[in-house]
Amino acid sequence: MRVMGIDPGSNCTGCGVIEEINNELKVIYWGSIKSKTRQPFPERLKFIYDELVAIIQNFNPDEVAVEDMFFATNVKSALKLGQTRGIAILSAVNEGKPVAEYSPLEVKQSVVGYGRAEKQQVQEMVTAILKLKEKPEPFDASDALAVAICHIHSTATNSKLRNEKR
Repeated sequence: MRVMGIDPGSNCTGCGVIEEINNELKVIYWGSIKSKTRQPFPERLKFIYDELVAIIQNFNPDEVAVEDMFFATNVKSALKLGQTRGIAILSAVNEGKPVAEYSPLEVKQSVVGYGRAEKQQVQEMVTAILKLKEKPEPFDASDALAVAICHIHSTATNSKLRNEKR
């Protein structure tokens, strides 16, 4: 299964694609989409959308996992983050990809084992889990890879539970 993880942000959206082959995780891609803060917000959203669609078309993930929002410093930031999340979800749905959403707590718990882990801890665990030679940067990219890892772990767990019930 190939999964694209997205860590939405109006200034920097992280994305990463990983593939699970024979219970091994392999990184296909990681990066970030940085919008120009001087651009009007609707144009920034379009830029993020277009870039996400291009990544989806290029790497053809089977599913897309998006990090949910848990808090924002103020109402305006929360609204912008919500709109960016909407763009991320829309890009996947318009490309025919199923979308899963995970809270930051779920992602950190899945990858680090501790729901309140710092970004650096997440980055270090992502590097270890994926056996990378370098740390994925910026943090938005390592967070996106963590979202993808979380989805693969959750999918595997749910599949095992369904099989046990049979």
